[in-house]
Amino acid sequence: MAEAPESQDLLLAELRAADRDRYLAVLLSPAQHRPSLTALYLFNAELARVRERVSEPLPGEVRLQYWRDLLEGAGHGESERNPLAARLLEAVAEHRLPIAPLVGMTEARIFDLYDDPMGGLSDFEGYAGETASAVIQLASLILSPESAAWSATAAGHAGVAQAVAGSLLLIGRHRANGQVFIPTEILSATGLDRESFLIGSDRERVGHAIRAFAGFGRSHLEKFRAEPRIAREIAPAYLPVSLTKNILVKAEALGENILDTSIQPPQWKRQLIMMRSLLFGKF
Repeated sequence: MAEAPESQDLLLAELRAADRDRYLAVLLSPAQHRPSLTALYLFNAELARVRERVSEPLPGEVRLQYWRDLLEGAGHGESERNPLAARLLEAVAEHRLPIAPLVGMTEARIFDLYDDPMGGLSDFEGYAGETASAVIQLASLILSPESAAWSATAAGHAGVAQAVAGSLLLIGRHRANGQVFIPTEILSATGLDRESFLIGSDRERVGHAIRAFAGFGRSHLEKFRAEPRIAREIAPAYLPVSLTKNILVKAEALGENILDTSIQPPQWKRQLIMMRSLLFGKF
């Protein structure tokens, strides 16, 4: 069933407002795959902003459960009234996307609703694997199932690096919400815990923790780059990853000062980086 052009335009506009970088990645992807990529990326954005839309964790869990029910075939007939839900199900059917990682994305986002500490490095890697890495691999499956089959390890490392960069970009918002995404393992090594990091009175230790976290992201980025070259067919799925290096390098250099200044490159620079990555295949 062909999708109405106005419906796709609406979803693309929503993605542009919610996630400008993945919106650009869609525009830099083959036209025939843009509707499915739009649905995947907007689904990810919807999950990522659930906490912003609720005042208590329980309503957030209900929202996440809606998506689980939908994906597992218990959508209560509501997908017809939700353009994103309808298009996501079409993308799943069209590209034979596995349901498990999509459901895993909803389950991982339960963590976002609460103020529990992240845990160890492996806990963060698991969280990133079920969110950022899953998005990359699912996008790769949409673009080319054959090439995607050879890139799972690359997607894993790339997703962790991207998740670290994203957490650093949002560190001010997270602290205001009482959230700490820096693994407890790193905090402990720098003489901090969740509460002392949130208070932030020992700026030097906070800076050490931020630098160590950024270094953790850099190590995964280097492992990603050490993997075999990403096939051109699935390169658009990795375009947002090309933005992580600048963020991680800035965070390592600035340490605690990222609490007072933005480390997000301007939009024009991000667009240029992504276009260069697409042309030359370097991330």
